[in-house]
Amino acid sequence: MRVLRALTVTAAACVAVGLSIPVASANPAAGPPESGGQGGNGGRGPSNVSVTPYSVHQGATMQVSAAGCGHGGTVASPGNFSPANLSAGSVGFATVRIFNHASPGTHTLSVKCNDSNLIATHRFQILHGRGAQGGLGGSFGPSAAETAIGAGLVGAAALGAGVHVLRRRRPHRNRA
Repeated sequence: MRVLRALTVTAAACVAVGLSIPVASANPAAGPPESGGQGGNGGRGPSNVSVTPYSVHQGATMQVSAAGCGHGGTVASPGNFSPANLSAGSVGFATVRIFNHASPGTHTLSVKCNDSNLIATHRFQILHGRGAQGGLGGSFGPSAAETAIGAGLVGAAALGAGVHVLRRRRPHRNRA
């Protein structure tokens, strides 16, 4: 059984690596914008800009990442979200919140590094309306009514268990 489990894990890891190869080869190396890259200047400008998710609802958040901004930078899309700071490092990240009144459709954001004048762009889509507020399980505590009901049920169970134990321990007087 352990061998089967080990083979299953190994196969899953191989599939994950195999599926990531096309994604890795789809991101071109940094080069000048006219050569198909998204920046460059010898690696001193923004490149490989990506957004997650590509399609985002009004009022939701979106993660932006870009390589090549070692000292950080700025992410902007006028009318869609407030400018955000890109973190420093080999790959910088920023989280932006789309305005509630942003117009639905395909839009462009721009990334500018603090230490470069080059600008890289990336497209994203804004969907109409508010998305589902999923993933909130466990993040809200019980209400006062739920707490009172729960306490009442626990108390009733404790009382019932106590009565049961007392009745079982009481000796019967009719037996000799």
